[in-house]
Amino acid sequence: MLTKLKRFLIGRPLKTNELQEQKLNKIKALAVLSSDALSSVAYGPEQILIVLATVGYMAFWYSLPIALGILILLVALILSYRQIIYAYPNGGGAYRVARENLGTNYGLIAGGSLLIDYILTVAVSVSAGTDALTSAFPGLHPYNVAIAVALVIVITILNLRGLSESATVLAYPVYLFILALGLVIVCGLYDILTGHATHGHVAAVGTPVAGISLFILLKAFSSGCSALTGVEAISNAVPNFKDPAPRNAGKTLAIMGCILGALFLGIIYLSYWYGIVPKADETVLSQLASHIFGRNGIYYFIQATTMMILVLAANTGFSAFPLLANNMADDKYMPRPFTVRGDRLGYSNGILTLGFASILLILIFHGNTENLIPLYAVGVFIPFTLSQVGMIAKWLRQRPKGWAVKLVINLTGALICFFVLMTFFVTKLDKVWMAILFIPGMLFIFRAIHKHYLNVADQLRIPLDSEMPVITNHIVVVPVAGITRVVERSIAYAKSLSENVVAVYIGFSNESIKEMEKKWEAWDCGVRLVTIHSQYRSIIHPLSKFIDTIKYKFNDEHTMITVVVPQFIPKRWWEMVLHNQTALLIRAYFMRTKNVVISTYPYTFKK
Repeated sequence: MLTKLKRFLIGRPLKTNELQEQKLNKIKALAVLSSDALSSVAYGPEQILIVLATVGYMAFWYSLPIALGILILLVALILSYRQIIYAYPNGGGAYRVARENLGTNYGLIAGGSLLIDYILTVAVSVSAGTDALTSAFPGLHPYNVAIAVALVIVITILNLRGLSESATVLAYPVYLFILALGLVIVCGLYDILTGHATHGHVAAVGTPVAGISLFILLKAFSSGCSALTGVEAISNAVPNFKDPAPRNAGKTLAIMGCILGALFLGIIYLSYWYGIVPKADETVLSQLASHIFGRNGIYYFIQATTMMILVLAANTGFSAFPLLANNMADDKYMPRPFTVRGDRLGYSNGILTLGFASILLILIFHGNTENLIPLYAVGVFIPFTLSQVGMIAKWLRQRPKGWAVKLVINLTGALICFFVLMTFFVTKLDKVWMAILFIPGMLFIFRAIHKHYLNVADQLRIPLDSEMPVITNHIVVVPVAGITRVVERSIAYAKSLSENVVAVYIGFSNESIKEMEKKWEAWDCGVRLVTIHSQYRSIIHPLSKFIDTIKYKFNDEHTMITVVVPQFIPKRWWEMVLHNQTALLIRAYFMRTKNVVISTYPYTFKK
């Protein structure tokens, strides 16, 4: 039944040679890998206005120069990541750049920050999409968290079906969102130019505003930079593109940058012109669409597409997180299961981990987007900065043709990103302090994983000219609870392994032991029975002491002990809970015992 449900949800397994068919062309890649960056237009401008609103609506004109500053940073990032795509066509993005050019620790900081950022991408995107939905339908507001969790589950299942299939589904909402926002901007500008739009009660550009300070402006700028999250995703996922992958990825990045810049500036300008004031129960974009079109079909189309892209922007995280986790696992800094491809050729362990972690985050923060966004932005500007510095080190060391121009581009990006990062820590320390604690903890975990894999490799490695070990004495122990069909088969199997077989019965009373000895003698199976009285009704401890006795008696490297555990398997899975799990406990205990092999003999019931 579970297998049928799995096939229904994620589809038939794909062959390994079908991997090339799962790669993306530019149209699909723009939808999958740019949806995070494009969707941030729905909440990035709002974050600027929320900060300026603390001074008063007269300060809203500052959103225009702040938007221009963010646009300059966007251009620097696009040019910088375009260089990273061509320099590191195998993906890995900031993690690979920082690790190879700045050192392992910097690479791990960049990689760990991006992993957390992708979890936050899912949580923020889905939470923001839920906000857009409840703005249009206020009656759903009490169910924000439940809706967000349900949406994450749906997106997780969609991604388990494979990259190409999820991209096909996601392309429509992304392009509909671009169309919807283009409609808002074009119609809004048309109304302004023709005089049909009523100017909001806002101050003219350049008007002095009481209470404004550099701290407020920097805080608004850093908040607006949340619109740039997701820019790096394309550089992390270059292997997902059809050949020639670097060229297609570079073009997709440039197209995404142009669309993002145009939409962001357009929404900021219209919000200023109409005098939109942030509200707790309605998004800025919803208010803007309502001002331009009223609450009609077009308004609900805009809200619907906004909700869809905000929710499906989480797919950027689902596309990039598994690839980055795979790269780090290849370097032995993440668990090896992250390198395994699932039935649909995606890194399904990474997808499932991301889905679970993002749901946990939504539950912890109660789906509050405003609380998540500062952590979200810090998580991405750390690798932004490290990737730029890493490329600077690369150009200074290698000095290829045209390196000076490339150096200037990356230097500009590094300075701006570092400035934004420091601004976050100065202006929003109360919300991003966890990032400071997270970095050393993250490094400790990655280093511990790496040390484990090095120790495993060291202990498993053998010289090719080494002699094979010889087992001259093989003792087989069969724990028995009675004389049954499964015990009979287990004894027969044990005798096929060795002539030295001993059955062990652990009784809780002298009467049960005497009765078992009598039955065993009558059965006469040719195997000696050892009985042990357990005064504390334990099975594991007496059995362990018996095996320790055998190990002590035959204390040499040529002796091997095998414990054959009889276990019956009920026909229906739920019937397992009706029986003691003694076999499971025996296996779990002796799995870690040196020089003891655990073998299970299963006996499946027919009814």
